Amino acid sequence: MDQLLKTLGIVLNATLMYTPPLLFAALGSCCSEKSGVINIGIEGMMTIGAFTGAAVGYFSGDPWLAFLCAGLAGMVFALIHGFACITCKADQTISGTAINFLASGIAVYVCRLLFAGNTETHPVPNKLPRIFNGLFEWCNANLGGKWGEAFAKNGFLDNVFNTYASAYIAFILVLVIWFIFYKTRFGLRLRAVGEHPQAADTLGVNVSLVRYICVALSGFLAGLGGASITLATVSVYRPSIVIGQGFIAIAAVIFGKFKPQGAMLGCILFGFCNGLKVVVGSSGSIPVNIISMIPYVVTIIALILFVGKAHVPAANGKPYIKSK
Repeated sequence: MDQLLKTLGIVLNATLMYTPPLLFAALGSCCSEKSGVINIGIEGMMTIGAFTGAAVGYFSGDPWLAFLCAGLAGMVFALIHGFACITCKADQTISGTAINFLASGIAVYVCRLLFAGNTETHPVPNKLPRIFNGLFEWCNANLGGKWGEAFAKNGFLDNVFNTYASAYIAFILVLVIWFIFYKTRFGLRLRAVGEHPQAADTLGVNVSLVRYICVALSGFLAGLGGASITLATVSVYRPSIVIGQGFIAIAAVIFGKFKPQGAMLGCILFGFCNGLKVVVGSSGSIPVNIISMIPYVVTIIALILFVGKAHVPAANGKPYIKSK
């Protein structure tokens, strides 16, 4: 039993390590999709966020500044996407695909400039802090009897709760974005713009402004998702660091029926698959190539089972042309 609890704690800790990047990106995708703009460029925005977080973190030594700058970097590319789709009425899928290539290429190019021709950054000196670091040792030392034993035994609670700050921020943002979507006037306008932009326009809602805000927010959150990889999960940027995670986040949004709480459940599922991949892979009993397929196989299965049941915003992917 002790070994089982310890293993379970390790799996849950890995889940909480791999879920935040997906969750930040999925929340960003929710914001954009709800407003009626498809953002396939989430992957590229995560990539530029991952690089910016690692680069700023290395040169400044401040992980929080790096985290913020990563979000802003993702926002810049989101605004490019917004300009193409909202102002120029470009095809949203093509624009998002172009953003993926553009952001990835710029990240590699700037990385070569800053790190002597290397496509990998140097390790950041300081990662984002662990929220409960040292708490469980203190409890074991100062709480006697059953309480001390409960906190210390098997390291279960330590493994589960002693994770990086980015994880707690991501889960808090689920509540914040849910509240904005369903309990505020702006959220009502946002959903109206995504469903019936003409009707929203006749009521005085600035459709383009609402969409710009949502797309910019999606890029900011995707940038934070990328930075939570290079400032928490690992400590360096390399071109393959994000690969596929932006698309998995989009799949989680579809799985969650374009709702933040549903997207969170999807991200936890995919994060659990990644965590399971790490734990099972460490045993060496299964070929690593087979294990690496787990998150992607689960993504495909989830899409097959849930894509037909998801309610896509009616105006999603359709440029809004204001009537004269």
